[in-house]
Amino acid sequence: MKTRGLLLLLTLSLPGLAAAQAARVGDLRYPPLPPFEIARPERVVLDNGLVVMLLEDHELPLVEATALVRGGTRLDPPGRAGLADLAATVLRAGGTGQMTGDALDLWLENRAAAIEATAQEDLVRITLSSLAQDFPDALRVYADVLRRPAFDGARLEVARTQAISEVTRQNDEPDDILFREFRKALYGADSPYAAVPTLAGLRALGREDLVAWHGRTFQPQQIVLGLAGDFRRDEALRLLREAFGDWPRGAQAAAPEIPYRTAPNPGVFWVRKDDIAQSNLMIGHLGIRSDDPDYYAVEVLNQVLSGSFASRLINEVRTRKGLAYSVDGRVLDDWDHPGIAYLYASTKTATTGAGLQALLDEARGLHTRPPTAEEVEKAKQGLLGSFIFNVDSKREVLGELLTFELFGYPLDRLAQYRAGIEAVTLDQVRAAAVRHLRPEEFSLVVVGPAEGRDRPLTDFGKVTELDVTIE
Repeated sequence: MKTRGLLLLLTLSLPGLAAAQAARVGDLRYPPLPPFEIARPERVVLDNGLVVMLLEDHELPLVEATALVRGGTRLDPPGRAGLADLAATVLRAGGTGQMTGDALDLWLENRAAAIEATAQEDLVRITLSSLAQDFPDALRVYADVLRRPAFDGARLEVARTQAISEVTRQNDEPDDILFREFRKALYGADSPYAAVPTLAGLRALGREDLVAWHGRTFQPQQIVLGLAGDFRRDEALRLLREAFGDWPRGAQAAAPEIPYRTAPNPGVFWVRKDDIAQSNLMIGHLGIRSDDPDYYAVEVLNQVLSGSFASRLINEVRTRKGLAYSVDGRVLDDWDHPGIAYLYASTKTATTGAGLQALLDEARGLHTRPPTAEEVEKAKQGLLGSFIFNVDSKREVLGELLTFELFGYPLDRLAQYRAGIEAVTLDQVRAAAVRHLRPEEFSLVVVGPAEGRDRPLTDFGKVTELDVTIE
């Protein structure tokens, strides 16, 4: 208490000191960052097309394996949304031809090991974590899970029950509704990028669907597999060839075309939710691909918009106007299709209109009050200063490189990030703001009550009320 009182007294009695300190903050100069090396794994391609990356790290007696499989939820057949999620769950939980699910759980538990499988939008991820001394046996079990899952019927029913329960709760949280309906507004309600599981679709899925999914998805030439940890190269390659080398290459299929809306979809899309006292807001349109020439300029733009407490959105919408505690905005990229560009806020029902207007003003302000040289420089330094934390472990580096490999990006992309950010100019950031945030094309999605708003939603465009009935 005494120390805090003394600090307060000094602050009040020495305003000149505080002013001098504030002035000096703006005069800070950033010295060049020292060079650093990003770990480089060895890349090996097995005869069947499976790509392997090896990154030795003997600091701890652990080995981690990560397999990425091209596929994911966007390849769920029409009317079968939820298949990949369900199949990935049962792939791990259902055991193999050699072990039941219960036996697999016990085997892993006794060795402090773990195998996990999850489906994402564009890939399936299966991971292994094992003590180095158990790694040879753990790798064989891991390979069995990838290659010969049992898809046990009883475990399927457990997973189905859990998935159905999640669907029945999908309208509980306003942000869940908001994100779901925003993606529909941007990609189109019928696009796989916006598909959501239905009760009927989940109930219709049988074990044969999971087996067929595995057969067409899990083929060695569609998989990249990385090892990071305490192993020796030659021994690891021998074990990998024993576990995966006789896996037959599958039929080479052309990458499927995933349909999505390409034209803007301006307007207001409202979901009525009367059991909350707030409105959750998201406005925007499609974003960019990861190989867009503006990628690095957009990274800096995102930092200017909402990358720190001094960023435009947070400073204006949250701090100065007090309209939202939670606010965010950025132009997102995706590997082989556009991501989403959005501005988000949650605000009181009575400030719904003010919140929407503030988000629109900040998007337009990037055109009418373009980023300044100081904003861009601070944004670049913030990105460069935090980048090291994204590559400070070999496991994280390997995960990034596996994704580059899977989607056909150069493996030096991570090493080029720093130079890419450093090379961004003020004019490039300003041009990126104009190209990639176009308020006249925005879809505006609002989740909140029907009564108590400060302005009618029609002030912002044609209003479409959305039906989010669970089916």
